[in-house]
Amino acid sequence: MRVTDASLSLRRLCKRYGDLAAVDGFSLEIRRGSIFGLLGPNGAGKTTLIRMLTTLLRPTSGDALVEGFSVTTQGRQVRRLIGVVPQENNLDRYLTARENLVLHARMHGMAPSAYDRRIDELLEMTGLASRQHDFTDTYSGGMQRRLVVARALIHDPRILFLDEPTTGLDPQSRRAVWDHVQSLTAQMTVFLTTHYMDEADTLCDRIVIMDHGRALVDGSAAELKERLAHAHRYELQLKGGGDRYEAVLRGLPFVTELKRDGDLFCVALAGEECLKPLLDAIGNADLKSVSLREPTLEDVFIELTGRAVRE
Repeated sequence: MRVTDASLSLRRLCKRYGDLAAVDGFSLEIRRGSIFGLLGPNGAGKTTLIRMLTTLLRPTSGDALVEGFSVTTQGRQVRRLIGVVPQENNLDRYLTARENLVLHARMHGMAPSAYDRRIDELLEMTGLASRQHDFTDTYSGGMQRRLVVARALIHDPRILFLDEPTTGLDPQSRRAVWDHVQSLTAQMTVFLTTHYMDEADTLCDRIVIMDHGRALVDGSAAELKERLAHAHRYELQLKGGGDRYEAVLRGLPFVTELKRDGDLFCVALAGEECLKPLLDAIGNADLKSVSLREPTLEDVFIELTGRAVRE
């Protein structure tokens, strides 16, 4: 990537708290006009990284350039170029939707002649025009989330940071946010963090999975899934006796992973040569079908970051 193509350039960015490295020497370049996804378990360092990139937190060492401006020495210029959608819906509940947008526009130094038309466009785009004069505490969670996105876009930012933008939303609201995000790439770069693997798979041109403050892998969703393309994962559909077969499968030493949904079993084997002894152990009487299972982004994520639940 040429330097002129980079919307964000991270240069050994580090944030330490005593002996703990929340972000540990992170280097990365993100292409202008792309949707970039950052994945990682709780405590991986995602929010710390975003807080440094949005000038809310000063790095311990290293630097990052946002459209050529340093987050450590040119914070004011950086803030003019970015829009931020935080994890929580931090709207002013004592203002209407339109008043929330007007307040944010004025904070960015915009004149009424500039922001009135922009607000009309954003309310129409987010489907909130008919409710623009209602107080935000009367909105559903999905409507509030769409308004937070509109607020972040009021000043036409060059880079939009979305920190878990669809957490807690119903499928229809999630899809609405997805549609808005995908419509933005002609105008800006999008930096997304999410715990939803399907969201990252659908939206992102490029994904980095991080843990313990460091990048583990980097590539498109297809490239990351290719890492497990030769993993030996199979789906077994049985006619009945699921409980009995679950006990049999869990007792086989070469079964490294087992998931069950009724009479459908997803198994990972230590090697391709283990398929025949697996089928021998089950027998043919109740076996309806067996098929190779394509890896998912979630498989890659679990493979890299482990199965333990993080607080």
